Amino acid sequence: MLIIVTGVSGTGKTTIGRLLSQQLQVPFFDADDFHPQVNIDKMSRGQALDDADRKPWLEALATQMAASEPKGGAVLACSALKEAYRKILQVSPDLHWIHLKGDRDLIWKRMQARKNHYMKAEMLDSQLQTWEEPDYGLKLSIENSPEVMVEKALIYLKSTSAMKSI
Repeated sequence: MLIIVTGVSGTGKTTIGRLLSQQLQVPFFDADDFHPQVNIDKMSRGQALDDADRKPWLEALATQMAASEPKGGAVLACSALKEAYRKILQVSPDLHWIHLKGDRDLIWKRMQARKNHYMKAEMLDSQLQTWEEPDYGLKLSIENSPEVMVEKALIYLKSTSAMKSI
């Protein structure tokens, strides 16, 4: 069972992804941990990554997810802002998408409260402009508590044929 939790920075992808992985007893991966240092340096300077920067990173994530499928699956937290990025990550027909959405002001407030994160709050507008909202998967409002969001995600996953065993 493969699950990718998407959304712009500050929506809670890591929190929801970790909680889901615990509930489902599968490994959790944070896409941020897969960035090469050059990407981290660029974002730390407040510069947005371009598609060329993202391609090797997305390919590494896809490789990790594909390798996780025969081992029982995994949950990945990844912005996956564009459909082209999601196509690279769609390594299996049984991959499930959970998209986190919220009001810009709420996300901004959350990002400003974060400490020691290389993604700067000022880059939020760039991410929101880049976001191509998909017409598939589960969309969750970040106005809900993490517990409610995970509960809704588990109900969604149970309703899919591949997840009947949850």
